[in-house]
Amino acid sequence: HKNGMIAKGVGRFFEPIVLYVRDEIAIPNIEKHHRRFMGYLLTLFFFIWFLNLLGLTPLGINVTGNIAITFCLALITFVITNVTAKKEYWKHIFWMPGVPTIMKFALAPIELLGVFIKPFSLMIRLYANISAGHIVLMSLVALIFIFKNWIGSSLSFVLAFSISIIEILVALLQAYIFTVLSALYFGFAVEEHDHEDH
Repeated sequence: HKNGMIAKGVGRFFEPIVLYVRDEIAIPNIEKHHRRFMGYLLTLFFFIWFLNLLGLTPLGINVTGNIAITFCLALITFVITNVTAKKEYWKHIFWMPGVPTIMKFALAPIELLGVFIKPFSLMIRLYANISAGHIVLMSLVALIFIFKNWIGSSLSFVLAFSISIIEILVALLQAYIFTVLSALYFGFAVEEHDHEDH
C-alpha cells in the first residue's frame, strides 16, 4: 500500500469487516490453519450478505431464498470440510478414542450422520430465514392494499418499514452465522488432538 498501509476508498469500509472475519471467526475456530480458509470464509460472508441485501431491494432478486443456492453453498462447505479433514477427524467419527469399543459401533453411524446433517442444517437455516423474512414483508405490503383506508395503510407501511430494517440486520446476521458455522466445521476437520493429554 502507498498511503501508509491504510486502505483507500471502498477498502476502508471492507478492511474492518475482513479483519473481524479473520480475528473473530477464522482464528478462534480454525486456529493455526485459518489462512487456508480465509479466502473461502470471506467470499462466503460477503456473498451471502450482499445477496441478502440485494433481495431487499426493489429488484427483489431473492437469491439466498432459493434452496438450490443455499444447497450449493452448504455443499462447498461440506466438500472443503471433508477434503481438508485430517485423519484425527475421521478417527473421532469412526473410532472415538477413550470410548468403550461397544459404544464405538453405536456412535460411528450417528457421528457419520452428523457429517451430513451439519451442512444440511446450514442450507435450511439460511433458506428458511430469508424466505420467512420475505413472506412477512410481502404479507405486510399486501395489507396496505387490503386496508385501503388511511390508518390501516400507514400502519402497515410502518410495520413493513420496520421489518425491512430488521431484514437488513438479518441479512448480516445470516451471513455471519453461515460463516461462523463453516469456520467451526473446518476447525473440527483440521484440529490436531494430543491424545497423550486425553
